[in-house]
Amino acid sequence: MFSTSSIIDNLSQAEGLEYKKLCRLLKISKKSDKDKLDIALLALEKLEIINRNEDNKYSNLKDSKHLIAKIRCSSKGYCFAVRENTKEDIYIKENLLNHAWNGDKVLVRIIKEGYRRKSPEGIVDCILERSNQILLSKVEIINNQVYAIPIDDRILSKIKLPKSDEKYKYSQENKNIVKVEIDMFPIGQEEGIGHVIKELKLNNNENLDTEFVLAKSNIKNINKPLDIKPKDIKKEKRLDLSAKNSYMFRSWEAENSPILPMIQIENDKDETTKIWIHTNAIAERLTLNSKKSLEMLSDKFESFPLLNIWENYLSESICNASEFNLGEKNEAISLCIHLNTENEIINWSFHLTLVKCSLIVENKHTEALLTRKSKSRITSRVLKPIKEHIEDLDKILEIATKFRKSQLLKGKIEISRPQNNIESINELFVCNPGEYSKEYFEALSNTDCQTYLSPILYEADLIWFKHSNKLGLKSAAYITKELDNINLSEIIKYSELVDSNIELNVDGNLTFRQVVELCGDDEKKRALNKLFVNALRENEVTLITDNSNINYSENSINSPWTLPSYDFTNLMNQNNILNMIINGKRTNKNNTNNINITEMDSHKKVNWEIYNSSTTKNLELLFNNSLINKLNEYKNKAKQCKANMISIKQVRKAEKFIGNNYNGVIVAVQSYGFFVEIDSLNVEGLVHVSTLNNDWYEYRSKQHLLIGRKSKKSYKIGDKIDIKIIKVDILKYQIDLELI
Repeated sequence: MFSTSSIIDNLSQAEGLEYKKLCRLLKISKKSDKDKLDIALLALEKLEIINRNEDNKYSNLKDSKHLIAKIRCSSKGYCFAVRENTKEDIYIKENLLNHAWNGDKVLVRIIKEGYRRKSPEGIVDCILERSNQILLSKVEIINNQVYAIPIDDRILSKIKLPKSDEKYKYSQENKNIVKVEIDMFPIGQEEGIGHVIKELKLNNNENLDTEFVLAKSNIKNINKPLDIKPKDIKKEKRLDLSAKNSYMFRSWEAENSPILPMIQIENDKDETTKIWIHTNAIAERLTLNSKKSLEMLSDKFESFPLLNIWENYLSESICNASEFNLGEKNEAISLCIHLNTENEIINWSFHLTLVKCSLIVENKHTEALLTRKSKSRITSRVLKPIKEHIEDLDKILEIATKFRKSQLLKGKIEISRPQNNIESINELFVCNPGEYSKEYFEALSNTDCQTYLSPILYEADLIWFKHSNKLGLKSAAYITKELDNINLSEIIKYSELVDSNIELNVDGNLTFRQVVELCGDDEKKRALNKLFVNALRENEVTLITDNSNINYSENSINSPWTLPSYDFTNLMNQNNILNMIINGKRTNKNNTNNINITEMDSHKKVNWEIYNSSTTKNLELLFNNSLINKLNEYKNKAKQCKANMISIKQVRKAEKFIGNNYNGVIVAVQSYGFFVEIDSLNVEGLVHVSTLNNDWYEYRSKQHLLIGRKSKKSYKIGDKIDIKIIKVDILKYQIDLELI
């Protein structure tokens, strides 16, 4: 079914479209669907969003006063339209939402300009795309009518249900939440209409947790089979490296987890080193140069773990065909990085290769290698079976450590992953070496070998940004802020967490690493890490073109391509690398000598367009802002799903210990109370300010503390306290605590 957003997107592709062609693009053939399209087109004309000319061709109005935005509502009823171009958010009063819900894509018209610190105000004129087709709700009876009340209190509507759905009336004992499919969204004075498609009785039923979390995260089409079969790869013109040892570092335990790249070491006679990164040739097995092929991937853009299995965005047949099998020859798209004796990058080149996996390196191997007392003697039972590979593995770990030190010196930051002791969510706590949505790296850990893969892949992904940008090629990239220095004012807020022996530079700053190192207490260090994690922004994928206005340093932008089975961003960039190798022009009329455009400094000799018009047109189907926006939307859902999966399992665990007393440490303070991490359970709960009935407590945001007006008793981050679990709420993923 088409959406208003799809109409506008298609009209933006041309100066004008005939009605019949628009129907073909929207895949509309039924008369009932054409009637709906006619209504939508007429409404968009009246709102002065689109125009129909004398030839009956439709086009978007270029001077429209409307802005594309997404509705973001709070549980307190405040709603804003968030614009895609990072400009100021627009405040929308509830009566001007016109039934838009949280997450909906809308067209907004500003009716009152902002001034001083006030946001501009606007009205929603058109809902382009609905975020929720299915709602998790409680069934309630209101004035003898059956209604679905969304459990997401940011959705400010109730949905009318048929009388037959009365049997699903909510019971606190069963916690029976229902999934409601929307038949008609509310419009004008008409209420929304829907029907129950499934009941979820959540009380003491962990088997439904995954389905509940997915629905609450608004992720659909789970396990939907993709009708995408792999293409055969031509083996000629590939560099055969299968005689050399290649190593896969793997901590993920689920069989269908993303396919990890392999690392190969090659020592040169001049004591320099080549480190090869071999990635699965997924881009070669897919056709990504048509709208039809891209539509098959339009519902999924990322793979993510669901407890002991992964939800893959690619079909099983594609993953199986691309997998690196132990001891077998496999096709790869590879990067060779040339290092000097100090492990500094001096050259690079991209290749199509044939490789063979010699060893899957597990956590037990890296832990034994990094903790052994002497490199000259091998006594460990873990290392004896892999004795012939130890020299290579030592060199890989050495390079990874050197890369990470260099990355930290350039302003990157490193934070240790929080502890976990709930076995069912272990996969969610493994380092993802290709994750760049966070503003920090996970610290290198002896017990997670993928943390040592991370610095190598980061350099490989950074190289592709530098290479593609200098050749004038598009890429999908993450732009990270450099967070090396923390101002004195920030230190004052956390002064209770760090030691008093603080030495600032002349600008009154400390490096992030110095702040963490000044925190000697492990529990306070956890609280400090949590503070910084919550304060750091999330990065989104950005389209980088040859004319992008980039105000960041080269080292703050990378274009991931090394984990194409993890997400579509990697696949897009890998596809571009493949096109560069196969279709890239190596010469022009004025230059008879071929240039190896896959090498580091080749851009200095290139003064022509790398791609012909046909290749450029095909790549524009991938590298466009519309697809990037959809990709980011899905990634946000996947991120929320992973966080919610951890939360619900922590709540399930705490539910078993209601009434028990524990020690904890305060990790966050808000005006309504403070959050406490329970040491022995590794779960976090809230002590609400209303339970502090011995005094009136006020919140001081600058110091991150609550303080009693009479007693002057304070509660601040890092304080150790004794608490009791009094209640849990599965629906809100909330654990309620009180002081003892």
